[in-house]
Amino acid sequence: MLDLALENCSINQNIVNIGVKDGKIASISKSPLKADKKINIKGKIILPGLIDAHVHFREPGYEYKEDFRTGSMAAAHGGFTTILDMPNTKPETNTAKEFKKKIKIASKKSIVDFGLHASINKIKEIEKIIPLKPASFKIFTEKIENHKISLIFQTLKGSKIPVTFHCEDPEIIEYYTSQLKDETRPEIYSLARPSIAEELAIAKAITFSHHYNHPTHICHVSSKKALKLIRSVRAPVTCEITPHHLLLRSKDLKKWGTITKTNPPLRPEKEAINFKDLKMIDIIATDHAPHTLQEKENNIWDAPPGIPNLEVTLKLLLTLTRKKRLKLARIQKMLSEKPASIFGLKNKGRIKIGMDADFVVIDPKKTGKIKTDEFYSKAHYTPFEGREYIGEPIMTILRGELIMEYGEISKNKGAHIKSKYTKE
Repeated sequence: MLDLALENCSINQNIVNIGVKDGKIASISKSPLKADKKINIKGKIILPGLIDAHVHFREPGYEYKEDFRTGSMAAAHGGFTTILDMPNTKPETNTAKEFKKKIKIASKKSIVDFGLHASINKIKEIEKIIPLKPASFKIFTEKIENHKISLIFQTLKGSKIPVTFHCEDPEIIEYYTSQLKDETRPEIYSLARPSIAEELAIAKAITFSHHYNHPTHICHVSSKKALKLIRSVRAPVTCEITPHHLLLRSKDLKKWGTITKTNPPLRPEKEAINFKDLKMIDIIATDHAPHTLQEKENNIWDAPPGIPNLEVTLKLLLTLTRKKRLKLARIQKMLSEKPASIFGLKNKGRIKIGMDADFVVIDPKKTGKIKTDEFYSKAHYTPFEGREYIGEPIMTILRGELIMEYGEISKNKGAHIKSKYTKE
């Protein structure tokens, strides 16, 4: 007897029934299934649970902005069943001790499954963190010397654990910021961190990847030239784009002010990535980066960078499918299949027998307006406030457990997912 049967699911325009046993997909059939519990999906679209490879849940150290409970509730609300948390907390997740500490914190609070990226302090700590199966080791090019990056790649040789990069050149940023520091207009921020800063740093990152032939992932690519640079070299390099870099432009800084401040910044239309460029990008990641509204209301130089995106991303993308600007299959690939592949989540990302029973159920016809007062995140602001959408997630299911239904979140206990990479 199955634990759960999801009846009348629409997958690739076919109606099927999905059986779940012990948290795994046990059967996919057009015939009726016997189960202890049944949920009638009523012909709605079902996708693999979404995977967000880039979130900042702020814990430990900045729980007043977000924590694993509120962040994971926001994730479930947005159709995400797995998140990968970034390491720039306080203290940073750059030692085995802090890595284990964060696993304990998240295991008690998260209602979705989670993995962790690690950052780097001392080289010897990399060797201690490797057995803990991190999603990646994260490098901010603004904060680390070239010789140390070289040592990092040498230490990781044979492990296949990706090196993840935030790419911006510090000298370029320092120079242009010093020239503009007396300006207070929000839109000036894009000029203070020009796209050449991103391109220079990406050139460095992909050079290391090419030299050491090691998997490298570039976060939040923001400019067309940066993207072309990534695809110009034969190296094991993948990359991501955020919803805000895809859908917003530098002119939105004038409209929304510091709400749209992010690093790298929004680009003018002539430099920005558009929909036809998506074929060169591997994944969409939210870069969910919450702050308090009070912090965001500071001037353009003092307000912290970051936009909360977990609860708006799927609604925005589904709207684009209705407008025939984005195919549903691409959403599935960029938000489920490819993140699982890049970050070693072997049982995630596909609706296939033996995989984790993670799903998001979509009502493609449901309409509304994005409202921050409906957010589970502590960050109740978004530059997408009031935007009309067509299509939204109505159920989120994690390993056979219903954790979100029509906006209501159920209690659940997420698990730490260890990334598993095949060695060279």
